[in-house]
Amino acid sequence: MTDELLTRREGALGVIALNRPKAIHALTQGMCTAMSAALTEWENDPAVKAVTIEHAEGRGFCSGGDINLLRQSALTDGGEAGRRFFFDEYQLNHQLFTYAKPVVAFMDGITMGGGVGISQPAQFRVATENTRFAMPETGIGLFPDVGGGWYLSRLDGRVGQFMALTGARLDGAECLWAGLATHYLPAEALPEAKARIAAGEDIAAVLASLAVTPPEPKIAAHAGDIRKHFAFDTLEQVLASLESDASEDGGEWAAKELTTLRSKSPQACKVSLRQLETSLGLETFAQNMTMEYRLGGRVLVLPDFAEGVRAVIVDKDQNPQWNPATPEGVTEEMLDAIFAPLALEEEWKPL
Repeated sequence: MTDELLTRREGALGVIALNRPKAIHALTQGMCTAMSAALTEWENDPAVKAVTIEHAEGRGFCSGGDINLLRQSALTDGGEAGRRFFFDEYQLNHQLFTYAKPVVAFMDGITMGGGVGISQPAQFRVATENTRFAMPETGIGLFPDVGGGWYLSRLDGRVGQFMALTGARLDGAECLWAGLATHYLPAEALPEAKARIAAGEDIAAVLASLAVTPPEPKIAAHAGDIRKHFAFDTLEQVLASLESDASEDGGEWAAKELTTLRSKSPQACKVSLRQLETSLGLETFAQNMTMEYRLGGRVLVLPDFAEGVRAVIVDKDQNPQWNPATPEGVTEEMLDAIFAPLALEEEWKPL
């Protein structure tokens, strides 16, 4: 096992702890394959009754995937290393989604991108006052992958489309409200929850007994706005809807979201909307991951990804020059090419 991923047995429990505190526990390829190996071993061990996923220390559960590796790959090897990373990470996502034993994810901190991919498949998803949950990929020219197409498209009230396009950050109370978390616990109750689960107590009963009523979810006040403005499957319609409200008195929320949306990669936004629309028509999570792997390998080597990472993470000037620069510049033909099947031997496959 890599030091970046700690695994241990506690009673009837297999425990996975992410351990890259300086990178807010962002997933490397080695962490993904090590996690898959541990899950496979425990699935075949009758003494292991459940698995928990947590972070070792620091303020994040998991802030995403190895963005630097992906950018280097886009710039130096035509995306080859990036595609290998996606292949293994998506196998882990699918393995968790289909896992035969209960999985508990403790989202006690920053949960973004890759962190969403390893927490959302869990049967039990625990949010706390420290949870900051987002899929901010359109800001770096990507799309909400790691199964995001499946999870976000299936949220009520177009909340998933809103999150995918704007990269909105939800706190723990908002995660519970949206259905992204199953339980809300105070962070101080987590050690007791883990100890009781390890001792063999019923997971649902333990979490229910320690759960508290969260604060009022701020996003709920805008549920009607989200349902109205993000009801469309084209970016132009979403923008037009927000524009019509932003120009009126009391249109502060629409104006704010419009400004946010205009800062995102038009290509990434259009890919994300089609991704969610497509996913809703798929029958299995594996089909969703096959689609996302096609998208990931292609979007990785388009100009917006390297430029988005440069602007947000490398130079931090927050001024990406998107190409195409406008929604109108991203054509249906471009999207068709991004979504097209791969050669049979190149397609993604489950473990």
